[in-house]
Amino acid sequence: MLNPLHILYEDNHLLAINKPVGVLVQGDSTGDVPLVELGKNHIKHKYNKPGAVFLGVVHRLDRPVSGVVVFARTSKSLARMNELFRAKETQKTYWALVKTKPAQTDGTLIHWLVKDAQKNKTTAYTQPHANGLKSELSYKLVASKGGMHLLEVNPITGRPHQIRVQLASMGCPIAGDLKYGDNEPLPDASIALHAQQLQFIHPVQKTSVLIKATVPYTAWWKAFDYL
Repeated sequence: MLNPLHILYEDNHLLAINKPVGVLVQGDSTGDVPLVELGKNHIKHKYNKPGAVFLGVVHRLDRPVSGVVVFARTSKSLARMNELFRAKETQKTYWALVKTKPAQTDGTLIHWLVKDAQKNKTTAYTQPHANGLKSELSYKLVASKGGMHLLEVNPITGRPHQIRVQLASMGCPIAGDLKYGDNEPLPDASIALHAQQLQFIHPVQKTSVLIKATVPYTAWWKAFDYL
């Protein structure tokens, strides 16, 4: 079990954690302890709460991805946060490391994504597809160093594997992402994608909240000194 958790934000309504690589957000068939349960344990012990602790999953990051994950501590907060995400009223910023420099230093990608649930893999189409969900993101090249290129990515939609497949579709698969075209795994089995910050209006207090997460302490991230 991970201890201690890297808590980024906490109040009576929300809990934000910097998710480590390799940890599930929500439980699956593996039976591995997910981040939501670690969050519940944190609340239970910190506040000496008897009985079951409520912690609602608002959004998810893929297992090999790190960064900001926000949970709701009450059912009211969960409903309101779900609505913020559904209405695209959150601003999400990701950092991605790729080995191929994009042809354009910045741009917008629009695809129609179709997920194969059985294979847990998404395919991107450049034209409307009968089963596809329109997906959009913007990116810009921030820096290049040691054969790696740092992209800042702002997804407008939130589809499964969206950033991974859309960057791969422009010839820039994320470092370590064997599923979407990279040819070599990273030593910790991660992919070099990090949810760097999340901004939204607090569901109860109605104030602006900006949550930032530091990158994992690994050679490929730390090569970019200012991260």
